[in-house]
Amino acid sequence: MLELLALILIVILFVNNRTAVKRIDQMEKHVAMLSERVGRLASSGAPAPATEPTVEAAEQLAITEAPAPTQDVPAEAMAEAGIDDQAASEAPAGEASLQPAASTSAPAPAGRSESLENYLGARWAVWAGGLALALGGLFLVRYSIESGLLGPGVRLSIAALFGLLLVAGGEIVRRKALPQAAALYDNAMIPGILTAAGTLSLFGAIYAAHGIYEFIGPTLAFLLLALVAFATLGLSLLHGQALAGLGLAASLATPALVSSTSPNPWTLFSFLTVSLVATAAAARLKTWRVVPVLANAGLGLWAIVYILFSDGVELAPVTLALIALIATALLIWPAGALDADRTADALSWRNLGRAFIRKPAGLWLSVSLAVFFPALAIVAVGVAADLNPLFAMAALIAALAAAGAARRGAAWPAFVAMSGAILGLGLNAAATTDIVRGFDTGLGGDTPLPGLDGQSMAITLGLGAVFLLCGLAFMRRRGAFDAVLSTFWAAIAAAVPVTIASISFVQYGVYARDWTHGLYGIALGLVLLGATEFFARTGLATTLRRGLDLLIAGSFAAFAFSLHMLSDGIVTTILLPILGFAYLMANRVRPWSGLPWMMAAALVCVLARIANDPTLVGPEHLSTTPLFNALLPGYGIPAILAILSAYELRNWPGFRVRNALQGLASLLGLLAVAILIRHAMNGGVLDDRVPTLGEQSIYTLLITGLSGILMTLDLKSPSPVFRYGSMVAGVLSMANVLVLHLFALNPFFTGESTGAWPLVNLLLIGYLLPGLAYAGLAFYARDKRPLPYVAALAVSGAVLGFAWVTLSVRRFWHGEFIASWKRFEQAETYTYSVAWLAIGVGLLALGTKFDARSLRLASAVLVFISVGKAFLIDMSHLEGVLRALSFIGLGLVLIGIGLFYQKILTSRKSRRTVTAEENG
Repeated sequence: MLELLALILIVILFVNNRTAVKRIDQMEKHVAMLSERVGRLASSGAPAPATEPTVEAAEQLAITEAPAPTQDVPAEAMAEAGIDDQAASEAPAGEASLQPAASTSAPAPAGRSESLENYLGARWAVWAGGLALALGGLFLVRYSIESGLLGPGVRLSIAALFGLLLVAGGEIVRRKALPQAAALYDNAMIPGILTAAGTLSLFGAIYAAHGIYEFIGPTLAFLLLALVAFATLGLSLLHGQALAGLGLAASLATPALVSSTSPNPWTLFSFLTVSLVATAAAARLKTWRVVPVLANAGLGLWAIVYILFSDGVELAPVTLALIALIATALLIWPAGALDADRTADALSWRNLGRAFIRKPAGLWLSVSLAVFFPALAIVAVGVAADLNPLFAMAALIAALAAAGAARRGAAWPAFVAMSGAILGLGLNAAATTDIVRGFDTGLGGDTPLPGLDGQSMAITLGLGAVFLLCGLAFMRRRGAFDAVLSTFWAAIAAAVPVTIASISFVQYGVYARDWTHGLYGIALGLVLLGATEFFARTGLATTLRRGLDLLIAGSFAAFAFSLHMLSDGIVTTILLPILGFAYLMANRVRPWSGLPWMMAAALVCVLARIANDPTLVGPEHLSTTPLFNALLPGYGIPAILAILSAYELRNWPGFRVRNALQGLASLLGLLAVAILIRHAMNGGVLDDRVPTLGEQSIYTLLITGLSGILMTLDLKSPSPVFRYGSMVAGVLSMANVLVLHLFALNPFFTGESTGAWPLVNLLLIGYLLPGLAYAGLAFYARDKRPLPYVAALAVSGAVLGFAWVTLSVRRFWHGEFIASWKRFEQAETYTYSVAWLAIGVGLLALGTKFDARSLRLASAVLVFISVGKAFLIDMSHLEGVLRALSFIGLGLVLIGIGLFYQKILTSRKSRRTVTAEENG
C-alpha cells in the first residue's frame, strides 16, 4: 500500500511540474509581447489601447505586481517586478526609461488570490513530492534489508549519497528557479524541500551508523551530526526559515542521539550555545522570528532536563550557556533591530500593556522564560554542585535584569527577572538545608560549611543592588523618552531590593540587632533619595513624576526596614511616625508629591504594629500604672504627629493625601484615648476580655464626642473625611448602644452590680450620660447633617433616657442588683406607669416650647406604651387600690394631653385665619 502511494505521489509531481513549466513559458512570451507593444506606443506617442486582459495576462499581472519579499528570497528575486533581466537588456533606451514609470504608477493589488490549480500544482505538489522522496528512500532501504541484497555499510553509504544528491539537486533547482516563483511560493519552494529531504537522509544515515550498527564512535558521530545540522542552518539562508527550523531541530537532537559513557556537560552546552549563536546570526540576516524563539526554548529545555535528571550536576556550564543566550539576544538578535519606536509615550496602563506586546515581545519572552525556569530549577532541586546554587540563580537573574535595562523593547526580561528573584529566593529558603548538606566540608556528618550563610547573604543583597542599579540606569537613559517603562523600572528599583533584603533577613538575619541588614537599608534609602534629587535636577520631575514618587516610597521603605533591623518594640513604633513626619516636612524644601504619602504609610505601619501587639512592649513588661505607662508615648506620639501632619496639610492641593491623614489622625487619636481607658479600667492588663458596661459607656461617649469634633472641624475646614467620618462615628456609636448597652451588657440581663449610690451609679454612666450626649449631638447636627441621621441620634438619646428611667425604677425597688430573675412587685409595676407618663408629659412640654416635632412624637410613643402597659399588664397584675389609681391617673393624663393638644391646635388655627384675613 505504501509503495502504491509513493508511486501516485511521484506521478502527480511529474505531471504538475510539466504543467508549471508550460505555464511559465507562456507567461514569458506574453511579457515579451507586452514589452514590444509598450515600446511601439512610446515611440509613436499614441495612447495605449484599452484591451480586455486575458486570464493568462491577469495571472501574469498578479506575478509582476506582487511585492518583493524582504526575507527568505535570493537577491535576484528583488529585480524589477514584471520584466526579467533578459527582456530588460533587449529593450531600447526609450523602452527602458518607460518601464520603471509604468511599474510604479500601476496600483498594487489588494491581495494575492490563488486558484485551486495553483494550490494543487504549485504548492501541494511540492510538499507531496518531498514526502514521496523521503518515503522512496525509506522503501529502498527497507527493500534492501528485507532482501539481504546489500550490507549495512553499503546501505548507509547509499543513503548518505542519496542525501547529498538531494541537497545538490536542491541547489541546482534554486539557481534555475524564477524570481517570480520565489516570491509567490516562498513556503513551497522546491529547492528547500529537496534540501530538507537530503539533510534528513544524511542525519538518519549518520545516526544509524552510530546508534544501530556502531560503525563510528560517539565523538565522530557527534561531529558529523553537528556538521549536518550547521550545514542545514547555513543552507537555510538560501532556502528559508523552515529549513532553518529543521537544522535547529537536528542540532538540538544531536546530543540526545549520541550516547557516551562519560558525557561532558561542557561539551554539551558549548555545542548548544554555538548552535544558538548560529541560529541567531541567521535570524538577524533574514529577520526571522520563529526559529530564534525555538532555539531559546530548546536551550532552556536542555538546561532543565540536565539539572533535574543528572546525577552529578555541574552548574557552571549551564549558567554560562544561559548567560550566553542572554548575550546573544542583546548583541545579535533581536538586539536593537526590533526595538519599539523611540517616541515618547504617555504614562498609562494601556501603554504599559503595549510594552509587553510590541514587536520584539515574543523574542524577549522566549529569552526570559528560557532563563527563568532553569534558574528556579537550580534552587528548587538544591543539589550539590560545583557552584553555590544560589550564586548560579542570582547570576542568571542579574543577567536577565541587565538585559531588560539595556533594551527599550525588553519589558519581559525586567518583569520575569523581578518575579524570578523573589520566587527563586523563596525556593532557596526552602532548600537551604539540603544545599548546606550537599557541600563536603571534610568534617563529617551534616556540619554546615563555615561562612555559607554569610556568602549566601552577600549574594542575596548583591542581587537586590543589581536591580537598583539597573532601574536607575534605565531611568537615566530613557527617562525623557519612555515614561512608561521608566516608571515600571522605578517601581522595580524601589520595591525589589527592599523585598530581597527582607527575605535575606528572614533567612540569614540576626533577630536582635542586625547591623548588616540595617546598614544595607540605610544605604539603599540614601541612594534612592539621591537618585530622586538627581532626576529632579535634570528636568525629569514632570516626565517621571510617578517614577520619582515610587523612588521616594522605596527610600522610605528602606529606612523603615532599617528601623526594624536596629530597633524593636515601642522604639520602632515611635520612630516610624517620626520618620514619616520628616518626609512630610521635607515638602517645604522639595515640592515632591510623594513626600506627604510617606507619613500616611508610616501611620499605617504603626497601626499594623499595634494590631500585632497592642501592648507594644510585651504583656510581661507593661506597667499597671494608669495613664503613665508605655502606652502613653507608644500611642500618644503617633497620634500627636498624625494630628500635626493633618494640620500641616490643611491647605495641600492633593485632597487624597490630606483626607487620608485626617482620617488616620482621627483614628489614632481615638485609639490612644481608648487604649488608655482600657488599661486603666482593667487593672493594667490588656487582653481580649469582654468590657464591662462602664468601660463600654466610656467608649460610647468617646465615639460620640469624636463625631461632634469631626463635625466642628468640617464646619471650619470642609473635608469629606470630617463630614462622613462624623456620621460613621455616630452610626458606630448607635450600633454599640443597641447591641451592647440595651442587651449584651445590660445589668438586667448580666446581673452586674449597679453600685451602692442611688443616683451616681452604673446606670448614670451607662444610660443617662450617653443619652444626653446623643440628644446634644442631635441638637448640634439638626441643620448640619441629613435629617434621617439627626432623627436617629434623637431616637437613640430618647431610648437611652427611657432605659435609664426604667432601670432606675427597678433599682429603687430591688437595690444594687436588678437581675431579671427577681420578680416584679406590684408597686414597682405601678411606678413604671407613673414614670413613663411623666417622661411623656415632659417631652411634650419640651417639644412644644422648642417647636421640636421629634420630641412630641417621642412623647406620643411613651404615652402609647403606658396605655398598652395599663391594659395589658396592670389590669392583670395590679390589685385593689393600685389598679384603680393606675387607670385613674392614666385617664387624667390622657385627658390633660388631649386638652393641651386642642388648645395648641385651636390657637394655631386662629393664627392662620388672622394671617389669611390680613393677606386677603
